[in-house]
Amino acid sequence: MTDTKDDKTLTVTPKKTLTLKRPGIEQGTVRQNFSHGRTKSVVVETKKRKFSAPGEREAAPVITPTPSAPKPAVTVAPPPNVERTPRPAPTVRPAGDRGGVVLNSLSRGEMDARRRALEDAKVREVEERARAVEDAKRRAEEDERRQRERLESARRQAEEEARIQAEAEARRRAEEEARRRAPQTDTADEEEEKPIAKPRSVAAATPAASPAAGAGAAIRRTPLKPEAVPAKPTKTKGEDDRRRGKLTLTAATSDGDGRSRSLSSMRRRQEKFKRSMYQGEREKISREVVLPETITIQDLAARMSERAVDLIKYFMKQGTMMVPGDVLDADTAELVAGEFGHTVRRVADSDIEEGLFGVQDEAATLQTRSPVVTIMGHVDHGKTSLLDAIRSASVVSGEAGGITQHIGAYQVEKNGQKITFLDTPGHEAFTAMRARGAQATDIAVLVVAADDSVMPQTIESISHAKSAGVPIIVAINKIDKPSADAQKVRTQLLQHEVFVESMGGEVLDVEVSAKTGAGLDKLLEAILLQAEILDLSANPDRTAEGVVIEAQLDKGRGPVATILVQTGTLRTGDILVAGNVYGKVRALVNDQGKTVPEAGPSMPVEVLGLSGTPAAGDRFAVVENEARAREISEYRMRLAREKAAARQSGQRGSLEQMMSQLQNSGLKEFPLVVKADVQGSAEAIVAALDKLGTDEVRARIVHVGAGAITESDVSLAETSNAVIIGFNVRANKQARTAAEQGGIEVRYYNIIYNLVDDVKQAMSGLLSPERRETFLGNAEILEVFNITKTGKVAGCRVTEGKVERGAGVRLIRDNVVIHEGTLKTLKRFKDEVGEVPVGQECGMAFQNYEDIRQGDVIECFRVEMVTRTL
Repeated sequence: MTDTKDDKTLTVTPKKTLTLKRPGIEQGTVRQNFSHGRTKSVVVETKKRKFSAPGEREAAPVITPTPSAPKPAVTVAPPPNVERTPRPAPTVRPAGDRGGVVLNSLSRGEMDARRRALEDAKVREVEERARAVEDAKRRAEEDERRQRERLESARRQAEEEARIQAEAEARRRAEEEARRRAPQTDTADEEEEKPIAKPRSVAAATPAASPAAGAGAAIRRTPLKPEAVPAKPTKTKGEDDRRRGKLTLTAATSDGDGRSRSLSSMRRRQEKFKRSMYQGEREKISREVVLPETITIQDLAARMSERAVDLIKYFMKQGTMMVPGDVLDADTAELVAGEFGHTVRRVADSDIEEGLFGVQDEAATLQTRSPVVTIMGHVDHGKTSLLDAIRSASVVSGEAGGITQHIGAYQVEKNGQKITFLDTPGHEAFTAMRARGAQATDIAVLVVAADDSVMPQTIESISHAKSAGVPIIVAINKIDKPSADAQKVRTQLLQHEVFVESMGGEVLDVEVSAKTGAGLDKLLEAILLQAEILDLSANPDRTAEGVVIEAQLDKGRGPVATILVQTGTLRTGDILVAGNVYGKVRALVNDQGKTVPEAGPSMPVEVLGLSGTPAAGDRFAVVENEARAREISEYRMRLAREKAAARQSGQRGSLEQMMSQLQNSGLKEFPLVVKADVQGSAEAIVAALDKLGTDEVRARIVHVGAGAITESDVSLAETSNAVIIGFNVRANKQARTAAEQGGIEVRYYNIIYNLVDDVKQAMSGLLSPERRETFLGNAEILEVFNITKTGKVAGCRVTEGKVERGAGVRLIRDNVVIHEGTLKTLKRFKDEVGEVPVGQECGMAFQNYEDIRQGDVIECFRVEMVTRTL
């Protein structure tokens, strides 16, 4: 039954019959359509929510319509391709005075969810519409801004073109005005005039039209053609025209066209006529030409007061094409100057260093100076500990690993006399530093451990001292140990031509103990005695000279050089040249860290104020002014560049030679960027790494220097694919960031042992592994079988060793290797086996090879790749 009231349809169904269905569940059938005409019926059950109401056992959700607030009906469209069976109509149940209606079996929660979904959809639609309006507004503003910029650019361009056009027009008018005002002369020797084209204008728009074009008007440019000025008709000059230029009484008083020749023009014409009449050569002026070692053609011509073109012609006559910028050597330049009639005075660039070193002092000016003593010996024999005991200061504790890695310079006082000590490293990598210390010293103290006797670096120190020509004092250290044997040390020194006094020689020997302090006074007395015998003296009242012991780049103080003054006195404010660097001495710091105003002979000090870090071992001298210091520095830098260029050109060769050398030698390189705290350590590291190289692999030092690791070092390492090694230095923040971004490995070390070992291990990884072959056994082919789907199979008997599956095999026929490969199968009877021992028979088949015969021998072997080390 259906009832319509207030535009609402109410459907009432009769009371349900009694069934076995569960209460509160409605069933319906849904037909689904699939492709190719297939269909399927599905039973759908709808479970109703239960509401407990008084007087009712089962109640459905009730919606009471009210006329004042009608709600729109919610229509849910069924999905496509789905046929629904008619569902039972909503039932009307009595609920007091007003009837409850069930609409489409939807609960109140579902109705609220759908209503909220519609409201959210409307809100989203409003937001999207507002966002679209904002985007359109923003795009319009952007288009308008771009249009304004285009118009502004067009306006500026039009103004620029108008300005250029105005300037060109004004220039043209000025030229026409100048031509109109200038006196027009017609000389006898003038040539035919050429037509002059009007200069081409840059802009096509006129000054008046450009501003009026407006901001939005398009500017049209048209190419301008030069206005050709018609050439003046030429005419044959007669006698009257030739005479017209001369100023005569008739010409001055007559009413002519006013054209006249200037006095300067008449004078030039007369001089030209005289030169043409005089055919003789001018007198040659002979000059003295100063020739350096190299000179360019242009400079040579200027020094001879000749034209460079004449020198080029001279070389062309000799069959050589040259240009003014080509460089000539001194011999060639001397020949050319002689051909042009000049005398030559040869000078060398090295003359600038003349008088810098080796100035002899008068005997009356010499005064006694302190001796310079170098402590030398093997590593861990107690050199630094001995010096520590003498100075009563802790030095060993500050050294990494207990070994000295720099040259330390110290000064001590004994009986009112000062002694300067240089402590050299004993490690084998610091050979150059020991040699440098021996050359800058007066006395060498050879420290030998009584319990360890003579070692390799001890022998090397003896060689350095003898080559430098300095006397040796043997200090037998560690005599406090129970295993000490001083007599054994003296006996072994005899093998190296060091004869101590107790063995009948002249070399002083002292038994000392750095730990207990025994014998230190005797050692100092022996040093002073030896210095008295040498009679050491120097002139303190002259300019200072000496040698650079060590150099480093300090973060706070800049380049710092540890120097030893050998003669003269170095003062604050002196201009110093050391190697290829120079500078004004800003401060002098002694071995105790105190600033001193001056440093006399045999005194070690640190110098601040140089332009860079000099190389350890460079000699230094004081010059009179900064100009000469700069010239000496530039000359030495130029020599260093030329040597480096010559070395590189000699190593580089042609591209074909380099490629063939790489193919033949197979040399692999391990690139490294080495930065150390001081120059001597960097030098020792490079020397130690060079010794690691072999014919297959070597370390290539891309860059070496003293100072912290900087960003430029990281860039260099990234370009050359190198590893950065820092010895007692660290990378700054920018360098660390760049290294992390570029993936550059930075290794830090403070002991040279570890550095050399790590680089050696890394270089060992570049070595190709060694191929090692192990013999397993032999098998003789007794019969050859041809099996379908398998091919030829050899029936064999193992005659020696064993045969393994997966190992390498060789086929030998008449003691000649015919084939080398692997086994395809190894069978014992019908079973596949892993190995067959000697004396047993088996079947073998080769991989991709079937040329086997009866009587051949099969050799089985195993190949192993063994990693190689340096």
